[in-house]
Amino acid sequence: MNNFFDIYTVGVGGQGLLTISDLITQVSAEKGIGVNFFPTKGMAQRGGFVKTQLRLGRGMGSYSPSISPKGADLIVSMELSETLKAVRYGKQGADYVILGLRWQPTAVMLGKAPYPSEKQVAEEIRKAGGVVHYFDPADMPGDMHSNIYMLGAVYAHSRLHDFFTQSDIEKTVTDNWKNAAQSNVEAFRAGCSASIKEI
Repeated sequence: MNNFFDIYTVGVGGQGLLTISDLITQVSAEKGIGVNFFPTKGMAQRGGFVKTQLRLGRGMGSYSPSISPKGADLIVSMELSETLKAVRYGKQGADYVILGLRWQPTAVMLGKAPYPSEKQVAEEIRKAGGVVHYFDPADMPGDMHSNIYMLGAVYAHSRLHDFFTQSDIEKTVTDNWKNAAQSNVEAFRAGCSASIKEI
């Protein structure tokens, strides 16, 4: 097994994307796995572009925190159109785990640009040699935190399970939100068992 694993995530402010990366960072540290975590926020706190870069298996300071184009093993997206910004970072055979939430960019709201379809996004990923794992937000129970649900989907459909057990992640989730441990663990497990939608 390759002990290096690079994860590039994209979404918009308010979705909890940073929390996903923070949880992976925490469980990595608890397991003694070197990890670099580099978050970037857009200008707007809510609705602005957010990306994170996670590099597992590398010691702090020994590697750049930035993932090079065609360098990511896994792309995680919580906003359909933002997925397109990450395609150039996925290596050949990279997994793309997408929760197809839609937050229209300003240009789309002003009628200056079209919003991409699921099919268009999938075509761009496949052209780049990526593997699409698409999850329909309509299939997600409405009372669950979408980011914890997404973490479960990511765990089930990527090489994260080569590094951690499901129990490792559930323990970290529980430790972070003791008062809401049951609901968050349920959200994680629901994501783990969620069905991929063909697009």
